[in-house]
Amino acid sequence: MSGWLGESILTEWDVIIVGAGSAGCVLAGRLAEAGQGSILVIEAGPRDLSPWVHLPIGYGKTFYHRRINWMYRTTPQAELGGREIYQPRGKVVGGSSAINAMVYARGQAEDFDEWKRLGNPGWGWAEVLAAYKRMEDHALGASLWHGAGGPLHVENVAAEVHPLTPLFVRAAGEAGLRFNPDLNGATSEGAGFYQITTRGGRRESAARAFLHPARRRERVKLETGMQVTRILFDGRRAVGVEAQRGGETLRFGARREVVLSGGAFNSPQLLQLSGIGPAELLKQHGITPLLDQPAVGRNLQDHLCYDHVYRSKRPSLNDALLSWPARIGMAANYLLRRRGPLSLSVNQGGGFYRTKPELTRPDMQLYFSPLSYERAEPGVRALMKPDPFPGFSLSVSPCRPLSRGHVAIRSPDPLVAPEIAPNYLSEPEDLRILLEGARFLHRLAATPTLSAVIDAAIRPGPEAVNDAANVAAIRANAYSVFHPCGTCRMGPDASDAVVDATLRVHGIERLRVVDASIFPTIPSGNINAPAMMVGERASELMAAG
Repeated sequence: MSGWLGESILTEWDVIIVGAGSAGCVLAGRLAEAGQGSILVIEAGPRDLSPWVHLPIGYGKTFYHRRINWMYRTTPQAELGGREIYQPRGKVVGGSSAINAMVYARGQAEDFDEWKRLGNPGWGWAEVLAAYKRMEDHALGASLWHGAGGPLHVENVAAEVHPLTPLFVRAAGEAGLRFNPDLNGATSEGAGFYQITTRGGRRESAARAFLHPARRRERVKLETGMQVTRILFDGRRAVGVEAQRGGETLRFGARREVVLSGGAFNSPQLLQLSGIGPAELLKQHGITPLLDQPAVGRNLQDHLCYDHVYRSKRPSLNDALLSWPARIGMAANYLLRRRGPLSLSVNQGGGFYRTKPELTRPDMQLYFSPLSYERAEPGVRALMKPDPFPGFSLSVSPCRPLSRGHVAIRSPDPLVAPEIAPNYLSEPEDLRILLEGARFLHRLAATPTLSAVIDAAIRPGPEAVNDAANVAAIRANAYSVFHPCGTCRMGPDASDAVVDATLRVHGIERLRVVDASIFPTIPSGNINAPAMMVGERASELMAAG
């Protein structure tokens, strides 16, 4: 330990992990399981004690819960009518895996083979699939595509979904999509029922699956309500972190490594606050650059989502959630059997398809939700207070958007949220693909099965009859599906990448980044599973030295 730190260090650990999120929890649990020395995990948020974290439908409460959610917002987005787009991020043990909609989607094989082609050995589909299988305790059992007996339970809810959801799957078939009984199997293409991260009817966050078992074995120390404000260095070697809690400044030393697992917003923010980032940006805020690294905070990617909402002739989940007798029945079913709507995700059906037949793989994700909440306060997903009529939604989300943005500190004060500028639809191709998605939703709604169920189009409404009207609706209503990544991208060239294939920060010793910020390109689907996979792969890399 560097002499200048002296005795100001409170305690020393072999490894310090900053952030108890999806990847950080997996990494801590796996390192502890392998006996990789003493591990300190520091989380800015509280412990995951809220019942809304563990109740799957509690997603509606945690979506806008300031105590356990960073509740970030983007800069005004020029291509979305100048709107600021909401960006919820978990500020709680478990991170965003504790507040998300729980869809388990691993991405397409080609996503990871592309990572490997970009100069990242060890990150091709063969290695990534092996990591997924080690993690999984899959309800479908062990197979060529799935693991069994791992820490993370993945549930198959096909038999539990709302009666409207199989109608959506049938309609998707009428619109040309084949039924896919396993959207994480040999291919993701087709329509079916999403698998979710629950166990026994309770949310299976990364903390529940990986971190808490390690803590019970007393191999990991967890500090909560403590925000890391900067990384401590001896020259260009990371030797610890400085943090704040309750107005007190604390320092912790790392004998082996410091690992950032703060996610796509907070990991680049902490690097920049610590002097690693674009030199001009750092100087602007009075921070002396330790390493001029322009790639820190660049390459921000995210998935946009666009909905069509309908009034239904048949009962939807709205009816059950608004009826007190039905609520009581659901609560009893959940308490006694851990089953029913309270045990499920809002995203029950969906899949992946190609917007053009000549494409070699799907480029669009599809969602179905058997409820609607158009009358809720903007920004709030009031799942327990949906619209006072039966309704449902159909959604599309392009898998691999081309638009890129950035994350940048606004202040040297670590408590000031960073600037988040995704630049949605800045690439015209992204709008073209989203328009193709809107056309498909109209086609899907016109199928015999769904047209027989739809009473009226609520949003965008019957006036969306041409491309101009659909584009206007997209600009007015598209929103993030909350998959930010790429801001500390992995790659061999330090001029445009932040970490190498072992997740070590270029130009810095004993410092790694382990979270979704390292994705070179965004995976085709929900990113919680890939983020956990990064934690799994990182534990192997760190164990190897």
